[in-house]
Amino acid sequence: MSRKLVKVLGVAFVLVLAASQAAAQSAPADSLGPAVKSTCGVGPKLVPRCGAWWGVASNPLNGETWDAALVNFETQIGRTVNISHYYQRAGERFPTPTQIKRATEPGKNRLLSINYKPEAGHTWAQVAAGATNAELDALAAYMNANFRQQFFFTVHHEPEEEVRPTPGSGYTATDYRAMYRHVILRLRSRGVNQIVTVMNYVGLPRWGSEPWFEDMYPGNDVVDWIAYDPYIFGSGAYRGGIEDLFNRTFPEYPNWPGFYTWATNFAPGKPLMLGEWGVAEQPGNPAAKAALFTQLGEQTRYWPAIKALVYWNSSVGRTVGVTRVDTSAASLTAYRRTGMLPYFNP
Repeated sequence: MSRKLVKVLGVAFVLVLAASQAAAQSAPADSLGPAVKSTCGVGPKLVPRCGAWWGVASNPLNGETWDAALVNFETQIGRTVNISHYYQRAGERFPTPTQIKRATEPGKNRLLSINYKPEAGHTWAQVAAGATNAELDALAAYMNANFRQQFFFTVHHEPEEEVRPTPGSGYTATDYRAMYRHVILRLRSRGVNQIVTVMNYVGLPRWGSEPWFEDMYPGNDVVDWIAYDPYIFGSGAYRGGIEDLFNRTFPEYPNWPGFYTWATNFAPGKPLMLGEWGVAEQPGNPAAKAALFTQLGEQTRYWPAIKALVYWNSSVGRTVGVTRVDTSAASLTAYRRTGMLPYFNP
């Protein structure tokens, strides 16, 4: 999620949220039964042959570590997630020992998804020209020595809002494309073949309508999955149902067909991922969040290109609101019920 979106919510809302969380956490954990797994299996590049992965970026909610937040989230929803999502930068070595522990925990079968920002103070154009090659080589050596399992790997997620289209800026759409390609090809040249590559957009109509938007795409040879990050929040244009989540359009951008429509036409056959998604409570409509979680379970099958949904579970007040699943007992129950469906247990 972009740091530019941060807006702290009012104290009054926080007090209401605390009360609702207490009620949510008292919801019975054993009344829904165990998750039911499908028997379809998994194809190449971690694509489930039916259904979709159910994942989370489990932000710390009360000062705990990311790892503790993951364990707490899984306990709360009554199942192990398929994908555990993390964020790393140049200079950091990953998967970290803690991430590896979660990926290799017996009987859990978690997949890692890691978003990596490789710039280390350089422009996109400079990275593409080799400015961070030593860092990439060190990262490749670490990966090959410590973790040979497949995992999802994203190069600088949500880049659209950082594009500077002026030639020579170092941050044009084609500079991003060149950087992404360079990072992936450099890692591959050093023997890193365990990464399943993800191109992760914001996915909003505003950015999709820019004349440079398609220039960002790195190419099918270095992109295994396409991801985008939709949120449902507020009471205006960003509130809606499943179609708004998967394929949002705005009347002020009439040439944008929605991200799902665009992606499935632009790169046919590429699996799609909600790299982040979240739902906030709707002011004045306490049933809305739970209803959307329920609708998700009923309708996702009609959007068959979507093969993974990775929830942004956060208590931090942002423009997109508080997305943690336990903002009400009804919300938590609906999220848990949907997560138990065979469709989300491939």
